[in-house]
Amino acid sequence: MKKLFLVIGLIAGFNSCSQNEPADSLTIADAKIEIPNENKVFPVGTAYTRSQVAAEGAYNQLKQNLVKNDAISIVAEVDHSKNARMVNEKLDYTKIIFFGNPVLGTPLMQQNQLAGLDLPQKILFYRNSKKNDIALYNSMDYLSSRHELQCLESLEKISGALQNLVSGATKTEINYAAEQTVGPGEGIITKTSSNNFEDTYSRLKNVLNANENISIIAELDHKKNAESAGLELNPTRIIIFGNPQLGTPLMLEEQSIGLDLPQKMLVWENDEAEVFISYNDPFYIAERHDIEDNQDVLNTISTALNKISDEAINN
Repeated sequence: MKKLFLVIGLIAGFNSCSQNEPADSLTIADAKIEIPNENKVFPVGTAYTRSQVAAEGAYNQLKQNLVKNDAISIVAEVDHSKNARMVNEKLDYTKIIFFGNPVLGTPLMQQNQLAGLDLPQKILFYRNSKKNDIALYNSMDYLSSRHELQCLESLEKISGALQNLVSGATKTEINYAAEQTVGPGEGIITKTSSNNFEDTYSRLKNVLNANENISIIAELDHKKNAESAGLELNPTRIIIFGNPQLGTPLMLEEQSIGLDLPQKMLVWENDEAEVFISYNDPFYIAERHDIEDNQDVLNTISTALNKISDEAINN
């Protein structure tokens, strides 16, 4: 159980102070050197397993382990294959689970609130067209490079714990995609709001609720969760929402994109009381997952997200 508790520390971020490590110490970046050539087919910044257990069974085992840990909260579960059936499409087993621990997640957001866009932690399980069962999640190299996180503690121990958790559920070892890092803020669209924090968030939620094609999956108040752990954080909330009619075609092309679906928007206020909305650029997500078709769908998603955010930030 101690290992399981440590795994959620991945939410706390990446220890970039590697110059203090022994020369022969193994980092995440080093580990990927030994990975087979197949790692080139997985998205940048991901860790994965080719599970020896059926995806559904591995998912259930992971969930069971998370439920047993009082320090962890499961925020949401999204069954992408079930949602596909709702729009008369067939998608093999594809399911994602979101979970977190504010004691360990808050320090990451204290350093950069935009890290809240990649929190809570999430793991995708799916069976692909070749009948391989896959578990996929974001590596800490990815989060660290994207959000410029510096000197957060215990990276190797935390990473090892997550490896134990996922490999334990899938009965196989963890591999890493060939490319692990991205540029600071890559793929993130941020807009400044003309409204205060509460009004911005309320307007955003009202716009989403008014759209019959959109379902709100979960809301998470990072500031409130930080306070529950005795920590301070500027106002930071994330809302997770989706539209299976638009998300399903992308997953039918490449299931791994389910790791970045449903869509999310982060509303946050900085030290100067400026309020922002941030979200993932759908074209960035598509490029990350090698989506080459469905440009019309991507244009529709991009236009919708732009309109939704504009309605929340404008008076």
